[in-house]
Amino acid sequence: MPKSDEPVEPVESVESVEELLRSLASQVLGSLVRRYGDFGRCEDAVQEALIAAADTWPDGGVPDHPLGWLKKVAVNRYIDRVRADSARERRERAALDALPRDALVAPPPDAEEVRDDLLELLFLCCHPALTAPSQLALTLRAVAGLTTGEIAAAFLVPEKTMGQRVSRAKQRLREAGARFELPPDPEHGPRLQVVLHVLYLMFNEGYSVSAGAQLRRPDLTGQALRLVRRLYARLPESGETAGLLALMLLTEARGAARTGPDGVLVPLAEQDRSRWDAEAIAEGTDLITRTLATRPLGPYQVQAAIVAVHDEAPSAEATDWRQILALYEILERLHPNPVTTLNRAVALAMARGPHAGLALLRELESGVLAGHHRLLAVRAHLLDQAGETAAAALAYQEAARLAGSRPEQRFLLQRAARCAR
Repeated sequence: MPKSDEPVEPVESVESVEELLRSLASQVLGSLVRRYGDFGRCEDAVQEALIAAADTWPDGGVPDHPLGWLKKVAVNRYIDRVRADSARERRERAALDALPRDALVAPPPDAEEVRDDLLELLFLCCHPALTAPSQLALTLRAVAGLTTGEIAAAFLVPEKTMGQRVSRAKQRLREAGARFELPPDPEHGPRLQVVLHVLYLMFNEGYSVSAGAQLRRPDLTGQALRLVRRLYARLPESGETAGLLALMLLTEARGAARTGPDGVLVPLAEQDRSRWDAEAIAEGTDLITRTLATRPLGPYQVQAAIVAVHDEAPSAEATDWRQILALYEILERLHPNPVTTLNRAVALAMARGPHAGLALLRELESGVLAGHHRLLAVRAHLLDQAGETAAAALAYQEAARLAGSRPEQRFLLQRAARCAR
């Protein structure tokens, strides 16, 4: 275990250590993969370093150079793994001998220049040797730092299934000899759409956490925004990259208004719009307006246009729901999926009445969203609008029971209580 003669700072809580480790994990992994190229072993070594830090930092304090501390422990763990594997399997000796002469010596904590390897790490995880679901799962774990449970919730699959998918993906990367570098032409390569989808899921998980005590994780939304900005700077002609950046800007602009003083979720219609980030809205609106006029239409652009209509409305009552409904109809043609249909049901209810929205919801009751808390929450909302408050209260209660996010649970139970009065 590396030691530092420099002072350590006290840790306020285990949660603060976990947040710091999550923010540094992808930087450590990127550094190791760039140095050694073996994603599977590097990822395992980084996980061991994170465990070591989680065990020691809460009591001993955070080192003055936490990133360097983690890198050194991870390098040592990687070296241990290579040596152990080489002792067991002769074929690994060639891989060991091929490493640079200094590769088996852990560098001092501050020896390496700090580099941002996240974009390269993204494209590595989206290697064409992997299936699309495996690409997404591996990237969310390696780059976003999501747990297996969080990724499983985003994909609506059991945690065990997702764990197996991540393990197989790491093994497949090793077998394919995947390299830590940007593809020569990501604009037209098959990995770009996967990378964009990963960033989209990362942002969504940060904006509306699927489970736990937090409603939002600004670290994830901020990281997703930073990565998509880097991607857009490299690919300014990509309409969907621009659309995703605009979508993130316009959505995150409302983030501060999503909770009240007591931490309870505040729905869009009830938010204090003076708390919205006007600068981000202006940037996102300008970007999507220019992109729609000059690039082929894509799903992220349409979603950004929908959020722009919401953000530009001076009040909830002034929202142009007919325009939003038309945009959802376009989105459903471009990229049909149950979540889009669920959102279209809300827009349909606002434009043509709650019973129209409820009729559309019935189409989703036998699909992948059947029994999902979001479908139940929307049904409850529309039943409430239709004056069927008793049925709405029951639907809100069931949605709260199934929701993984505690802030969402509290909000749904409050709505149920209001409907039951």
